[in-house]
Amino acid sequence: MKHLIRVCVVLIVLSTFLYSADFKVGGVYTAWGQSQHDFTFGAKKYNDNYVVQMLRFKVQVAVNEHLRAVTRFDMAQGWWGVDNALKSKLRTGTAGGSSLFDFKDTNFLFHVDQAYIEFDIPEKPLTFRVGRMWYGVGNKIMVDNNYDGIQADLKGVLGKKITVSWAKVSEGVDGLSDEKSLPQDQRNFTDGRDAHLFSFNFNNKVSSLDYNVYGFYYNDASVADMNAYVPDHLQFFKTRFSPQVTQLTALGVSGTFKKGKIKADFEADYLKGKDDIKNTKHGENQNWDINDGNLAGYNLYLKLVHTTTDKLSLGGVFGMGSGDNDLRGGKGNVNKLRTSGFFYITEVWEDSIMPDEEGITPQGLGAPNVRGYRELENTTILQINAEYKPLKKLSAFVSYNYLRSTQPIHAWASDGADDWKIDPDTKSNDLGQEVDFRVSYKIYDELTFTLRGGYFVPGKAAGYLINGTDSYNDPAWELKSTLTLKF
Repeated sequence: MKHLIRVCVVLIVLSTFLYSADFKVGGVYTAWGQSQHDFTFGAKKYNDNYVVQMLRFKVQVAVNEHLRAVTRFDMAQGWWGVDNALKSKLRTGTAGGSSLFDFKDTNFLFHVDQAYIEFDIPEKPLTFRVGRMWYGVGNKIMVDNNYDGIQADLKGVLGKKITVSWAKVSEGVDGLSDEKSLPQDQRNFTDGRDAHLFSFNFNNKVSSLDYNVYGFYYNDASVADMNAYVPDHLQFFKTRFSPQVTQLTALGVSGTFKKGKIKADFEADYLKGKDDIKNTKHGENQNWDINDGNLAGYNLYLKLVHTTTDKLSLGGVFGMGSGDNDLRGGKGNVNKLRTSGFFYITEVWEDSIMPDEEGITPQGLGAPNVRGYRELENTTILQINAEYKPLKKLSAFVSYNYLRSTQPIHAWASDGADDWKIDPDTKSNDLGQEVDFRVSYKIYDELTFTLRGGYFVPGKAAGYLINGTDSYNDPAWELKSTLTLKF
């Protein structure tokens, strides 16, 4: 009887709250038709054709003008034809190409990306957010992820807005004691200490320039067990020979300049950190970099668009990210903390909206089953492009991309035991070339159909990155059809 009374009280309070609240609901439905070929350049058979979908809702509940609750959740994410089955690991004891994320329609029926409250302080320029929400800086090159934490905005006092934030990235091994030594969990992690992220962003606008100055500090204390949250706890493969990030400080500036027919997006970042785990091997899956404990890196990005006529735009992109010139020691390279892969330049080379974060399917050579670079890691790219809009509802885009590695990429192979040998004498900077296209038609203002694709011709450096050898050089190509409803 007591339980029934409690349930009734909760329902009465909840219904009263919902009755007085103002709801705003938006979202997106997307269906992707994928056709991917030779992503390993012919080293093994790679011809995949499949369809995936996602339905996402964003719901805001405004209690009053100063107080809101916000959530964003995904429903019915999945690959067509593979639902209602156990994932490979449970079904056969083996992992498929997507590891934990195959048959996601069964195992991830409903996924909450964000859930937080947002409130203003009346008559003060302060806004706070508490809960699970998006954290990111710049063009989503260094940080682009959902974390649990607190954010605060100060508006109109200095510049347009200042945002400061803290996020609890990892609560150790799910133990609240924060002890250095705990009983081993099922993943062999024993250090129960936490990882934290602190960040700030200063936003302002001067004439035609809207810019951000930002920085963050990340610290992962759980290193006594020789594992770091990045990359060991992420449950997906990053690029081969990646450092274990235990400390990371970054400063950057980004923004948009608009004047006349010209628009420019830009970003420059510098990162400095530590890899406090003293590895002597790269690991059985080539997971780790061997370095002297010091990490450093940078990103440079410039995107230009010139609206030449009412129907034609010409543009270009330049990007450069630092790399590691010695995977056997010395200083290690770092270009980011953690991203979801929404930074975009090309279709095949680094378009990597991944199953490890908010996407649901490998979409480029940055996929964990291929393990190419993502964002601007050790990449120097020059793109020229054009977009033509013959009709109000129709647009066509084409680009040519020339890619080099910022630092040489070395050949690698098994040493015959339990590690991997880096060949100091066999190296290259030639990543390759890529041609992309995109054609979009608006069926309605809210409903768009897009056909897009890319053709990547690998250079020797791309072969070393993906396969450890340049013996395979078949072009990688992809076609993708997308139906998107925004509401």
